[in-house]
Amino acid sequence: QVQLVEAGGGSVQPGGSLRLSCTASGTIFSIGNMGWYRQAPGKQREFVAMSYGGGATNYADSVLGRFTISRDSDKNTVWLQMNNLLPGDTAVYYCNAEDVQLYYTDDYRTFWGQGTQVTVSS
Repeated sequence: QVQLVEAGGGSVQPGGSLRLSCTASGTIFSIGNMGWYRQAPGKQREFVAMSYGGGATNYADSVLGRFTISRDSDKNTVWLQMNNLLPGDTAVYYCNAEDVQLYYTDDYRTFWGQGTQVTVSS
């Protein structure tokens, strides 16, 4: 039905930058919110950033001022620009799409990408 495909992960030194992208495809009529979560080894998945359907954005305190989320709703694509990366940012980053309405349905669902690894190390 719906696939979220992420790209852009990799390894970088502290202070470096990476840009993640996520594109949703399938029988999508509309998407409410698109955002990013991450999960470090041995820890629970945590919120990183969200782009809401009305245009607002929200960030976790730990990334505020360093990460920027942007979105192209026509292309069902969201990006996460990550600057001044720290070792604590090392995690698998997951794309999230909320309030996804499929064609010919009245249901709203949430979908997740498969995750992309980000490693920050010297």
